[in-house]
Amino acid sequence: MASSSVISHISCCSTYSILSRRGSKASTGLRLRLGIRAETMATEKLGIKVERNPPETKLAKLGVKSWPKWGCPPSKFPWTYTAKETCYLLEGKVKVFPEGHGDEFVEIQAGDLVEFPKGMSCTWDVSVAVDKHYNFE
Repeated sequence: MASSSVISHISCCSTYSILSRRGSKASTGLRLRLGIRAETMATEKLGIKVERNPPETKLAKLGVKSWPKWGCPPSKFPWTYTAKETCYLLEGKVKVFPEGHGDEFVEIQAGDLVEFPKGMSCTWDVSVAVDKHYNFE
């Protein structure tokens, strides 16, 4: 009888187990596990670049863990960037409203690597307390 490969299991982590079947008798001949990670993609909106869940290798290359830390409780305040800032949010959720864009905002949260351009004025609306690493250039 001809053999056929059957995908027997797909988990939420995108791991696949492939079993070999011969007729009605199943055997665990080949078991192949493929760890598939979605590519992270940086997006830019209203002048703010956001990369969701960047790989640890990128964070290590940037030296994020050696950057200073800053945090704040839920609050709302104006801010102007006098230099380009790159930050990595460890905790928190924020809506950033860049000046001159009306009610449009960019939402950032834990796990985001974010870049704010020099000269940007905005309002931070922090709904969940922030803890972040940051670096000014």
